[in-house]
Amino acid sequence: REALAEDQNILSQIAQDLIAIVDRDPACRTPLEPLLFYKGFHAITTYRISHWLWQHDRTIMALQFQSLASEVFAVDIHPAATIGCGILLDHATSFVVGETAIIRDNVSILHEVTLGGTGKEEGDRHPIVESGVLIGAGAKILGRVTIGACAKIAASSVVLENVPPHTTVAGVPAVIVNDSIPDNPALDMNQRLCN
Repeated sequence: REALAEDQNILSQIAQDLIAIVDRDPACRTPLEPLLFYKGFHAITTYRISHWLWQHDRTIMALQFQSLASEVFAVDIHPAATIGCGILLDHATSFVVGETAIIRDNVSILHEVTLGGTGKEEGDRHPIVESGVLIGAGAKILGRVTIGACAKIAASSVVLENVPPHTTVAGVPAVIVNDSIPDNPALDMNQRLCN
């Protein structure tokens, strides 16, 4: 309650996440469904509270929220990570976000995605995901790489290098397979390699 009372921005972010689900998920028929049943929405909402706690030096409680969310939703988002609004976590199972990861606004992410580090280095060691990105199921993005605005990461890809804006990457390791995405893949949810 304290976080929501002190930071009205949290409620705005939650509302924008809810709108993202209703707009992008064809299985969602009413806003009530995500509020009651969608663990991706519940997980990102829990993250928003834990992030507020982390920023207010209540790290133990923030980590407790993270731990509970991991147990209940099978989603592990570090409370220090930075996540924008309008986020769709579709299905969300096994979604992992490291401590220094940054996810900008209006990003769509499917299940089993990892935004992780590459080892034991300290400092900024997790990915930056710019606005409008679509990340397919099972994709792994490792290290301090930047995924450019409106890029598309194909399912099961392993990304180890920067991805330019408006491109599609696929494979292990991921390579560019389409360098001219004219639209916003996070909004249209088109997961095909070619437009």
